[in-house]
Order: sequence, then structure tokens, then C-alpha cells
Amino acid sequence: MKAYRSTIAFFIFFLSVATMALSAQPAASANLTANPIFQKNCAKCHGKTAEGRHFGGPSLISDKTSATSGDDLRNIITNGKGRMPKYASKLTSEEIATLVEQIRSLSKK
Repeated sequence: MKAYRSTIAFFIFFLSVATMALSAQPAASANLTANPIFQKNCAKCHGKTAEGRHFGGPSLISDKTSATSGDDLRNIITNGKGRMPKYASKLTSEEIATLVEQIRSLSKK
């Protein structure tokens, strides 16, 4: 009976540690990908998980994105670049600032 309790205690401990580890990993990604502005305007090209699409927009969690400054990201979203359309008339400056902050937090991982 004592061994049975020890086994149950071990599994409960293991499950709680595993749950904490899994929930802590993509917090920033969850913020971006859960953002309705991202889902409506960005996910169709950058993918629902922001990892990019083969013939669409690039990954927002790549090394290239992490090397891009917040000002450059803001400029790209606002004015467009290449195949990226401009969103100056579609999004508020606050919405753009939130997207930039969420993208930057993704690339810091």
C-alpha cells in the first residue's frame, strides 16, 4: 500500500511539472496567435502559429525577424514591404504597436 501511494505521488508530481513546463513555453506565441488582429490580418500569410507559410509571409519567429528592430517592424507593418501590404489605414497605431511588441517577444526566445 505504501509503494502504491509513493507511485501515485510520483506521477502527480511528474504531471504537475510537465504541465508547468508545457504551459510556460509558448506564452508569447499564444499572445500573438490569440490576438484577433493577428488572426484577421496576419495569419493568412504568416500562418496561424506565426511560423510562416511556404508561399506566404515569412516566419515571425525566425532569426531574421529577431534581428529586425521594433521600429523596422512597425515601419513594415505600417507601410508594407515587398509582398507585405501596408496596414496604416487598416490598423490603429495601438494595434500595430501591440503586434510589434508581441512579435518582438516571440523572437527573444
